[in-house]
Amino acid sequence: MTTALPGADGVARCPWGNSTVDYAAYHDEEWGVELRGEAALYERLSLEAFQSGLSWLTILRKRTAFRAAFAGFEPEKVAAFGPDDVERLMNDTSIVRNRAKIDATIRNARAIAELDVPLDDLLWSFAPTGKRRRPRLTSDVPAITDESKAMAKALKKRGFAFVGPTTAYALMQATGMVDDHLADCWRGSAP
Repeated sequence: MTTALPGADGVARCPWGNSTVDYAAYHDEEWGVELRGEAALYERLSLEAFQSGLSWLTILRKRTAFRAAFAGFEPEKVAAFGPDDVERLMNDTSIVRNRAKIDATIRNARAIAELDVPLDDLLWSFAPTGKRRRPRLTSDVPAITDESKAMAKALKKRGFAFVGPTTAYALMQATGMVDDHLADCWRGSAP
């Protein structure tokens, strides 16, 4: 039943946003801010998949290395990755070395190339419409929603992998498709 809490700097944030300096910056500058663009959304989708079963902080701290390892998350470049690239990635200690997640990232780049609509349009088509109340407590924040279930189903139907409803909802939160900053968090009044 936690509400926003003031951090060492006196700023009231969602509780996770005050747990580390890295999280505070991510919370204040990125999480819940509208994100568009094929490469940017592909990166976020990929990183959310890599986060599955791990702390987001682990992924956040390795994000620069992930960008270097995956050609800036430019889908057309990653789609061209072959077995040598997979082995290179499996030996890269600066990223999370999980073969299933690496394979899914490459597969998802190839799936983007086969889409009949732009990735932006596809993903954003699942954003809830209408005014939605900000959660009051952390316990009010869902892990999955009907929209995230529908997004995951649509992505899987189009050949994407490692995109279950929880990963889809985390993507929706991170990219501003939904706003789960707590009602008393300073971001609650931010643009």
